[in-house]
Amino acid sequence: MNTPVAIGDIIAPDSALTRKAASLVQRVHSKALLNHVHRTWWFADFLGKARGFKYDREAVYLAALLHDLGLTEEFLAQDRFEVDGADAASEFLKSNGYADAKAQLVWDAIALHSSGAIAVRKEPEIALVYMGAHVDVMGLFIEEITPSLIDDTLALYPRVGMKAAFTQALAEVARKKPHTAIGTGLGDIARRHIHGFDCPNVCDLIENAPFDS
Repeated sequence: MNTPVAIGDIIAPDSALTRKAASLVQRVHSKALLNHVHRTWWFADFLGKARGFKYDREAVYLAALLHDLGLTEEFLAQDRFEVDGADAASEFLKSNGYADAKAQLVWDAIALHSSGAIAVRKEPEIALVYMGAHVDVMGLFIEEITPSLIDDTLALYPRVGMKAAFTQALAEVARKKPHTAIGTGLGDIARRHIHGFDCPNVCDLIENAPFDS
């Protein structure tokens, strides 16, 4: 059996299912995105402990590792990448015997991981996946994590060009599915990184609604 991953005296959840999830993301993600989803878990768990949350650590681990499946070629579908990823994660978990209620919790955590104002009002598992991901992407909440834990996490899962890789992954989603960029941060990335990118403006959609006023 593989030795569970640990940082300091904190040990990551280790089960047949978590190992399958880790194998899945290792297969479908680039090194930069793979390390990101692992760091998301550690940052989420550190924050959960710092805030005294009571939460299902395995559910947070699974949601964190699987939260960016919608950015991969294999799991790209027709919805927003967060929803594509949530659908893929739920299907994977249920096919491996995970309880429906827990699979729904993971679905919510992944689908809402870009919707901070909603996620933070939901169950702690959902809030923590949002928070952990945004520590890594934007540095939000980083002051709540000790520098030593940050350093240890980066040593175990280095960033290896994370900023460029993540931006490129989001831009590729916008290129393939521009309708999912309407009114989202994806649109910001697309307009800066895709030459000639265009998608409907929310103002235009309102103005063109089939009503007189």
